[in-house]
Amino acid sequence: MGIGAGWNKPEHLALGLPFEPVGTRIARLAEAVAVLKGCFGPGPFSFDGEHYRITAHDGPPKPVQRPHPPFFIGGGSRKVLSLAAREAQGVGLSPRMLPGDQSDPKPDARTMTAAATEEKVRWIREAAGDRFDTLELNTYTVFGPLVITSDARGEAGRRADVIRHATGVELTVEEVMDSPHVFIGTVRGIVAKFTEMRERFGICSVVLDDPETSAPIVQALAGR
Repeated sequence: MGIGAGWNKPEHLALGLPFEPVGTRIARLAEAVAVLKGCFGPGPFSFDGEHYRITAHDGPPKPVQRPHPPFFIGGGSRKVLSLAAREAQGVGLSPRMLPGDQSDPKPDARTMTAAATEEKVRWIREAAGDRFDTLELNTYTVFGPLVITSDARGEAGRRADVIRHATGVELTVEEVMDSPHVFIGTVRGIVAKFTEMRERFGICSVVLDDPETSAPIVQALAGR
């Protein structure tokens, strides 16, 4: 069950939904998780919140998984990641979105660095407590696809240029190379980076954009 606070204003407008302040969207997300878990339960469920009111609702068919299907919640803010740490089984690590014109939302590149990721993992660990070791941490590509190349630094420099033009944020080549949201290099190098991310951050799940390009990496990682 993948769910989030909803960061994309154009998607809201396309669906005829108001794009409300981030605090409201996060509060609604927290209630939505409680409602979904209740509806997955064995019998009628009631809920009286600010955003949802449910009265004796019983929603068949019931899921095979008990007490409910695993939840995956992604985000970049401390509030969303803390909620995910308490309620979800999978936690997606995302950059935060730049403030300003939300008709064309862009990630804040400063929140996609290794240092920013370490901070996010600290937030998750603090909120999760004893359940931290049961969580699956996830990341994904940002500002460009997975690139297999023998010129990793050159390609990382070009990626830094893309980021600067898109957001105005200057990242060094090293910051781009170390980011858990950028995968550039040889197959062997990217496999080593995935292993390092697991050891350094606890990240054991990655969303990649191109199945054909990713195939040799998946093959090399199989069984590890």
